[in-house]
Amino acid sequence: MSADVNDVNDVDDVNAPAEDDPQAAAGIDPPDGPAGAAADDVARLTEERDALRDRLLRTAAEFDNFRKRVERERREASERAAESILADLLPIVDDLERALAAEASDDAAQGYRRGVELIHRQVMDLLTRRGVKPIETAGRDFDPHLHQAVATESSPDHREGEILEELRRGYLLGERLLRPAMVKVAQA
Repeated sequence: MSADVNDVNDVDDVNAPAEDDPQAAAGIDPPDGPAGAAADDVARLTEERDALRDRLLRTAAEFDNFRKRVERERREASERAAESILADLLPIVDDLERALAAEASDDAAQGYRRGVELIHRQVMDLLTRRGVKPIETAGRDFDPHLHQAVATESSPDHREGEILEELRRGYLLGERLLRPAMVKVAQA
């Protein structure tokens, strides 16, 4: 009978960790058992989930950058188109200003002048609404970023580089130069 008891004790020891197996002694399931396969699946799925989450975040960031870039390019294209049209209007404004500078001696000329003044005012209002503003030149120092010097004149009454006369008005569209002012500059 003692052999039977020993056999039962050996059977009970099947679930106990073997002393020569360090993984079993540490409480780690063997990798080839059902618990090991589940742990491998969980690790694989966790890794796959993390990779998909990372890819999703990168794709969302790329899409956001793309959306911002397209919006910026659309806005810049719109501004360039508006700039081109407004620049084409400026010679018309110049002609209107020259017509207004002419003397009107009789009643017919006065009527014509009033019509030109009305057209000029409407065009200038349109330009102002679109963000176009004239560049101030009277008494200012020459700035090559805003002015185009087409003539110089010696003048003891003015300082070197002071603008003496505006020959053609310049304009800014917001903060960007639409057309430089043509000016005559004092020379020492």
